[in-house]
Amino acid sequence: MYSYVHCLTGALCLLFTAFCTPGVFAQCVDNVVLVHGNIGHPTDWDSTYQRLLDEGYTSNQIFRPSWGSKICPACNNHSGSEEVPVLNAINTAINSSCTGKIDVIGHSMGVTLAAKAIISEGRADKVDAFIGIAGAYRGLWSCGRYPFNVTTSTCGQDGLSVSSPFLDWLYGKEIASRVYSIKSYTDQVVCGTGVCTVGGVHSSRIEGEIESFTFTYGHFGLQKFTVSKQYALLH
Repeated sequence: MYSYVHCLTGALCLLFTAFCTPGVFAQCVDNVVLVHGNIGHPTDWDSTYQRLLDEGYTSNQIFRPSWGSKICPACNNHSGSEEVPVLNAINTAINSSCTGKIDVIGHSMGVTLAAKAIISEGRADKVDAFIGIAGAYRGLWSCGRYPFNVTTSTCGQDGLSVSSPFLDWLYGKEIASRVYSIKSYTDQVVCGTGVCTVGGVHSSRIEGEIESFTFTYGHFGLQKFTVSKQYALLH
């Protein structure tokens, strides 16, 4: 009898240890969708991805859709095929989330594209945190002001010219419970003409945001070197 009880107790202890060991099972946290910028790649998020893994996320809790033409940046806008991978990632992330919610981080044109996907799918109530990094939520002066815009898809009616029909439609719409922006006044893209503001407000700022954070990094440095801030804003 003693041997049987001893063995049973030992087995239960091993089972308990397995269940309680950190990292054996995924945390129940919001799935995260990371949306890269124009002609970017999912690997642009490697630093953020690795930080999330280090903090206990598993790879199947992190979604990095690849969207748009990689050779023709001027061909990309916020309508059509560019939307599909982002829409699919957001819907899949929501459907597989143990919390029923997701967090979204976008960089550059990925900010406005992710916002468009959330609104189009009516998913704002499923997004807890939305972090826009180096986005052009209020437009790019390098694209001109619509309708006197640069004649490319990226700067057209579905693009990033100031006061484009798309940006006017996007402005002020709900995209998440908590919205933040990360910006720079040395951003080579958003401030490409030397002017970072539209109507006196930095173009990377999102209407309705809780807070905006300013760093001295350039356009791509904002994505790579603000990982600690990105992670902090998720929680």
